[in-house]
Order: sequence, then C-alpha cells, then structure tokens
Amino acid sequence: MKTKQLIGKVGMYVFLSLFLVVSIFPFYWMLIGSTNSSDKMFAFPPTLLPGGEFWTNLSNLDASVGIWRVLFNSLYVSGLYVVLALAVSTMAAYAFAKFEFRGRNVIFTIFILSMMIPYQATIIPLFQMMTDYGLLNSYFSLIAPQLCYPFAIFLMRQNFVAFPTELLEAARLDGAGEWRIFTSIVLPSMKPALAATSIFLFMYQWNNFMWPLVAIRTPEMYTFPVALSTLSGVSFTDYGQMMVGISIATIPIMIFFLALQKHFVSGMLGSAVK
Repeated sequence: MKTKQLIGKVGMYVFLSLFLVVSIFPFYWMLIGSTNSSDKMFAFPPTLLPGGEFWTNLSNLDASVGIWRVLFNSLYVSGLYVVLALAVSTMAAYAFAKFEFRGRNVIFTIFILSMMIPYQATIIPLFQMMTDYGLLNSYFSLIAPQLCYPFAIFLMRQNFVAFPTELLEAARLDGAGEWRIFTSIVLPSMKPALAATSIFLFMYQWNNFMWPLVAIRTPEMYTFPVALSTLSGVSFTDYGQMMVGISIATIPIMIFFLALQKHFVSGMLGSAVK
C-alpha cells in the first residue's frame, strides 16, 4: 500500500514538474530571445542561454517604434482608464444592487446581454462617431469607448448585493447622506472586489489591439499591441527586438497583478463567501 502511494506521489510530482516547465518555458524563451539575434533564436540546436545582444536589440527597437513613448502611452491610457472605468462601474453597480427603481432589472439584463455582442461589430459605428466629432488619434478615443465595461459592472454588483442592507439603513437613520454612506461605509469593505476589477480593467486596456489599431493614425500615439504589430515585416522580422518589446510590455502587467493579487481571489469570490 505504501509503495503504491509513493509511486502515486512521484507520478504526480513528475506530472506537475512537466506542467511547470511547459508553462514557464515560453517566458524563459522570450527573455533568452531578447538577448540574442534572430538567427541564434532559430538555430539548431536552439540557444537556451543568455546572449549579449540585449542592448543592441533595445536600441534597434527604440529606433523602430520609439519604445519609451510607446511605454508612456500604454501606461497613461491604461492607468487613466482603470481609474475612470472603475469609478463608473462601481457607482453603476451600487445603484443596480442597492436602489429600487423602475426598469432596474431590464436595464441590468441589457448590460449583461451586451457582453454577448462581438466587439468587432461595434468598430464601424464607433469609428464613424469618432470621425464625426474629430476625436480620432487622441487619448480620448482610446479611453472613452469602453468606460462603461459590462463585466466590471457585473462583478462589482455581485459584491454589492452581498453587502448587508441593514448597515445602510442604520446609517440613514443616523443621518448619513448617500454619498457619505457609499464612500465611508460601503467602499472600504469592497477593497478585494475593487482590486479584482482593477486587474481585469488594466489587462483589458493594456492588451487592447483592435480599436487602437483603427483609432490611432500616427506612430507617436502607438500603444504596445499596435507598436509590436508593426515590427513584423514582409521579408524580414527582427525577433530579437520584438522579444525585447514583449518583455518590456510584460513587466507592468505583472507588477500590477502582483501588487493586487492579495485581494484578487477574495474579490472574485466575495459574493459567494459572504
């Protein structure tokens, strides 16, 4: 019996180790690729050790797309989007969860159903609207269209529903206004949900490719997905500089997730746990 259990444990650890290697290897190869030239990346046998071409690849990348300007654009657009979209989503979700008004369930159902509409179907009318108002190729055109993000409203609403209504009624009896109740009583207990929603919003905007590709007209306004897509040439692609760009693009999203991961799981399961 003990021998069978030992074999089972060894088999499980071997399987988990293989899964770990398969999961991590693409990131390792990305980092190795950023320090080597294109020909070494695809040589046989493959190069699995760091090379000495990182600064050359970084210099070539900066000359190709202006990587620091691209980094600023992505951070500015994603950061401002998270702040504004989180404010809109939180207040809308609180209204759907804690206030009774005519048509509340119908409006919320429409919000949920809007998640089923393919994003590509909204590109043409959105482009026409931005063209009519002269807003193309601006930060506003990148941030505004998805400020009212249905999944963020849904996620926050589920957490607000679990918040005890008796506490709100007690605060109203004590004379507290609705804004003070929302900011001083409700929001402080919603930190896990706010953190989880912030991660989703940041990842959505940071990785957004389709709409920025349509809305941006000049290289000075490129965000990371659009800038990296321009590195792929018809006859030649410098994968060294591309891997440097991907590595730099990965760092902010990892930092953002690691900074908020403490609250991520409890924020996702908040409505089920309470």
